[in-house]
Amino acid sequence: MTTLFIFPNACSFAAHVVINELQLPIDVEKVQFAADSPYRQINPTGRIPALRLDDQTLLTENTAILPYLADLKPGTPLFAPVGSVERAQIQGWLGHLATEVHVGAFRSINRPERFSPDESAFVGIRSKGVQRLADALKPLEARLASQDYLVGNRFTLADAYLGVFVGWSARVGTLLEDFAALQAFLARYRARESVVRTLAVEA
Repeated sequence: MTTLFIFPNACSFAAHVVINELQLPIDVEKVQFAADSPYRQINPTGRIPALRLDDQTLLTENTAILPYLADLKPGTPLFAPVGSVERAQIQGWLGHLATEVHVGAFRSINRPERFSPDESAFVGIRSKGVQRLADALKPLEARLASQDYLVGNRFTLADAYLGVFVGWSARVGTLLEDFAALQAFLARYRARESVVRTLAVEA
C-alpha cells in the first residue's frame, strides 16, 4: 500500500489535501520529528512529506510528490497536460512557494537557530524572515487580486500548496492585514471539502 508520511499542519498538509481531492487509495501516517523517531529508518533525513510507493520506492519534496499524485489521475483539473503552458505555470508557483516562501522566509521565522547559534540574534533573524515573507507574498497577492486561483482560475496543485503557507502567515502578527486577496483565498481554501477533511485528521 502506498503511504504518505506527514506531520500535522506541516507542509505535508498540501499532499494530504491532494489525496483527499482526488480520493486516492493512499494511507496517511503521522510521524514524529524526534531524532530517535522510527520514521528515520524510512527517511533518514526525517523530512516530510515522504511518499512510500508499493514497491518501497521513497519520493520526497512537495514539488515532486504533488505532481506525482496528480498524475495518478490523468486529466485531473488539479494539474495540466504534459507540455502545456498551464502545467509549467503550476510548477512555477510550486517552485516559488517551496523556495521563496517556505525556505526563503519561514525557515528563518521558525528556525532561527539554523542561521546563528547566538540566541540574541534570533529576533533580528525572525524580523528579516517576516520581511522576506511579505516580499514573497506580493506576487501571489497580485495574481489573486483578479482571480480566485493561481492558474486557469481553478483549484490546482499550486493552490493546495499555497493554502498551507497563507494559513501559517495568518499567525505571523498582523502580516495578512495588507493582503486582502490572500485573506479571501484562505477563507475559500478552508471551506473546501478536501481541506475540511484534512483538518479533521490533522488538527
